[in-house]
Amino acid sequence: MSIAAYVYIGSGIFVLALVVYSLRILREYERGVVFLLGRFWKVKGPGLIILIPIIQQMVRVDLRTVVLDVPTQDVISRDNVTVKVNAVVYYRVLDAERAIIQVEQFAAATSQLAQTTLRSVLGQHELDEMLAERDKLNADIQVILDEHTDAWGIKVSNVEIKHVDLDDSMIRAIAKQAETERIRRAKIINAEGELQAAEKLLDAAKILATVPQAMQLRFLTALQEVAGERSSTIVFPLPLDLVEGLLPRGRGGAETD
Repeated sequence: MSIAAYVYIGSGIFVLALVVYSLRILREYERGVVFLLGRFWKVKGPGLIILIPIIQQMVRVDLRTVVLDVPTQDVISRDNVTVKVNAVVYYRVLDAERAIIQVEQFAAATSQLAQTTLRSVLGQHELDEMLAERDKLNADIQVILDEHTDAWGIKVSNVEIKHVDLDDSMIRAIAKQAETERIRRAKIINAEGELQAAEKLLDAAKILATVPQAMQLRFLTALQEVAGERSSTIVFPLPLDLVEGLLPRGRGGAETD
């Protein structure tokens, strides 16, 4: 083969390699931020993208929702309790241009911002609020993160606090507090029951005091209940008004000698 043939073959291979290097394929969930001589040109994709080698460069951006696992953070609550808290953040890129141009490595920046925001927000609340009001805390953290990442073209859609871990001494203190609270409630319920019973007994005593026959019926009912027990001997007081009708009445006054 002649030198010209080698030149043609080499040129063909170079052109083919240049064409292959110029082609990019972006998936449906991807966008390409294209720079022309270092300056932003446009956002392209999805599909087949053709770039001019050397003159144009492209950065891929994934538009799918990212699940960011926030590492465990040491948080001191407002009532000076140290806890370990971790969370998960869901975010996605809405504006590929700003995500590349406005911040370096938007994923790392979002992770660091989530960690500092988690410590800041939870540090303003007491331990009881961390344990009982997670939905409210999740919403507060989500709003703050979304406001800060909006300039980066990122939307934080949800934040979930996964675990609030306490040391053993604090767990024992909380358990003791809960037991004390249960005892206090039990005493209150018992006192309320005694008060209601006393009020009912007072009402019953008033009724029995105004109607003597009712007192006699109550005495007979109690006697019937006692007689049903397995006892051979029963000793009970006999009210005089109950037997007055059984005693003989005087015949016109006392007898004279």
